[in-house]
Amino acid sequence: MRNHAEAKLLALIESTEDLIWSVDRDYRLNTFNRALERAFEISYGIRPAAGMLPEDLLPPEKAAIFPPLYERALAEGPFRTEYITRDGRTIEMAFNPIVAGGEKTGISVFGKDITERKLAEAKLRDSEARYRTAFQTSIDPFCLTRLSDGEFIDVNRAFLEVMGYARDELVGHSTLELGIWADPHERQNAVEALRKNSAFRDMEARFRKKNGNIMSVMLSASVIEIEGVSCLLGYLRDLTDAKAAALKLEKAQEAIRTNEARYRTVFQTSQDGIAISRLDDGRYIDVNQAFLRMLNFERDEVIGRTSQEIGAWTDLRIRQEIVEVLLRDSSFRNLTIPYRRKSGEIFWMQLSASVIEIDGVSCILSVTRDTSEIRAAEQRIKDLAFYDQLTHLPNRRLLLDRLEGTSGTVAGDLRERALLFLDLDEFTKLNDTLGHQAGDLLLHEVARRLTACVRGADTVARCGGDEFAVLLEGLGRIPEPAATQAQIVAANIVAAVRQPYLLAGHEYHCHCSIGITVFGSEPASPHQVLQQAELALHQAKNEGHNATRFFAPHLQAAADARAAIEQDLHQALNRKQFLLYYQPQVGPAGLIGAEALIRWNHPARGLLAPDEFIPLAEETGLILPIGEWVLETACRQIAAWAHRRQTAHLALAVNISARQFRQPEFVDQVLAVLYRTGANPGNLKLELTESMLLEEVEDVIAKMSVLKSHRLGFSLDDFGTGYSSLSYLKRLPLDQLKIDRAFVRDILVDVTSGAIAQTIVSLSRAMGLSVIAEGVETEEQRVFLAALGCHEFQGYLFGRPLPLEGFERLWLGSA
Repeated sequence: MRNHAEAKLLALIESTEDLIWSVDRDYRLNTFNRALERAFEISYGIRPAAGMLPEDLLPPEKAAIFPPLYERALAEGPFRTEYITRDGRTIEMAFNPIVAGGEKTGISVFGKDITERKLAEAKLRDSEARYRTAFQTSIDPFCLTRLSDGEFIDVNRAFLEVMGYARDELVGHSTLELGIWADPHERQNAVEALRKNSAFRDMEARFRKKNGNIMSVMLSASVIEIEGVSCLLGYLRDLTDAKAAALKLEKAQEAIRTNEARYRTVFQTSQDGIAISRLDDGRYIDVNQAFLRMLNFERDEVIGRTSQEIGAWTDLRIRQEIVEVLLRDSSFRNLTIPYRRKSGEIFWMQLSASVIEIDGVSCILSVTRDTSEIRAAEQRIKDLAFYDQLTHLPNRRLLLDRLEGTSGTVAGDLRERALLFLDLDEFTKLNDTLGHQAGDLLLHEVARRLTACVRGADTVARCGGDEFAVLLEGLGRIPEPAATQAQIVAANIVAAVRQPYLLAGHEYHCHCSIGITVFGSEPASPHQVLQQAELALHQAKNEGHNATRFFAPHLQAAADARAAIEQDLHQALNRKQFLLYYQPQVGPAGLIGAEALIRWNHPARGLLAPDEFIPLAEETGLILPIGEWVLETACRQIAAWAHRRQTAHLALAVNISARQFRQPEFVDQVLAVLYRTGANPGNLKLELTESMLLEEVEDVIAKMSVLKSHRLGFSLDDFGTGYSSLSYLKRLPLDQLKIDRAFVRDILVDVTSGAIAQTIVSLSRAMGLSVIAEGVETEEQRVFLAALGCHEFQGYLFGRPLPLEGFERLWLGSA
């Protein structure tokens, strides 16, 4: 059966696209796979053969690289490095010493082509460089400051030129420290406006330059998040010249009446568009060259005609509103309106106007400035701040803004609303198998389908990754019918998402889970509403694919308790609050080993069993450092027992979580712990559960086979409670099956439990595996199991889990 497993392992090695080879201590090629052979034939025109040295395979400058790497592996243990082939591809190589009989007999190397990943990283760096170039080369002044204290994070060249500072004089210093704001109250007003609405436009302020001069600016700003910190992205326009121009215009009105030559000079040389038209019908009396350039007209096409006749207005009601303001106030400033060029192109301009008298006729003197580029930049800032760049849906910030609002037909007529929070099941697996481009295509199509499931007044948002939110408005004034409507929409979404997708030539099926909260009649902040929907989503995910769950108050209480224990769990390792208990495993001749079971000595809640914190550790990823600590502690105990004759033979079983086992570096971590602690690999038994065998079977078999070659043992825990397929179960290099305590508990009263136990014993015998029963609490259970052919046991009949001192005192006669 070992030869068969070795043959399977060799077949797996030969079928991989990764390069695999090994050398002896003289660095002569020992074994290799076809991928290595193909690589050398393609790159160097050489076929590798056993016994070859690096200089037989590579040019001298390349061959010289490998001996030091081999020496390092023998001296320091496993490590990774990169190698550039002759044709420019990047190979990531993992060097591992080969240990046999306690001695290092050679080195094994695993090589993986990571050229595409390197190219992707370079592309990302290039994208960031383009953004930096656009930011720095913009002719408009931009600055990025921390919202809380005004510290400069970044500024562009235009901002430095306007303010008169060097870059290092601003970045890292706050606006208040440098006295940038001539009036600090103006900054406070800007911050309050941003905290209320996340953005504002055209706020007048006064800035102090480095030389002390005060300038008037028109400031537009938005709040953006950078690494979780709220920042102010600001664009400013120097109004000093504009105000000077406005003052000139006021004086020019007098100059028109007293000095035509002076008026004509100012009128024609202004960089802003200036026009004089009759108030009653809009007929142009005079315009300057800047105005003609802005609209792309010739002078004779404008003079004597009305603004309506040249088609300048996108909507005649705009002119009527302007006339009404001028009749009431005689002037206005900085009104932004749409206007039409001769070509029909619509652009945005900033308009200031005053009523003047010419020969007794009321006329409009207008000053215009093309603000299309400014508006485009502002829109881009808004898009970046409030919209997802992949799906063009509102992002989480805009969703929170809309949650802040109220829904109703009239004031005080509040209506129920519903928030549906959903994520896509197994989205990470799609990225891993078909690539991130396919993942982006899926997200884009899901966004389209979600939008098709709701009304125009509703909001569909992408909150990040594979998470989406749907905000349903105006669901009536009674929560129950509102919940029914939300449930119908959720069902439509599930049905839409389940329809097949064609991604990169592959048909793909997707599922989602949805959490729903109905709100509106009771006060709740946007963050509370979003949290409620997320809690409901978590509950739905526990139910499996396509589940929908509503938020309930008891979920909030559970979440608060979970948050508290999660915070404590983060500190438990550093504060050395974990300890191992040992439960004996016995055979016909007595003690054969123990299972190491973790306990948490919580400072407030006392000693906690694994089921009170391990599920949370799995969810948060803390299972990885915790699992590594358990493995290291167990191995140190194996090494300690090896020095005593009566304990040298004891095997120690350690539970391995699915998340821990799926780590790419899991095998290296286990071997490193064994090497570091000096534990005998033959006395370490890793207990796996059936659930971790359901996916990525080939990867599971490969990792088990490598560890098996180092004499580690494997036990399949909770056997019979999952859905193991015998077609691949027989391929796993197992040593032991474990009869679950659920069958042992009912074995004397339930015929089915006894039959399952008998089947497990028979199966283990047929596969050449040992079998052990856990949860044995009575002598009758032990006798029954022994009659079936099971002679190894674990349970309260033989001993409860105990700390190390108690275990050794009870079983080894030592304290």
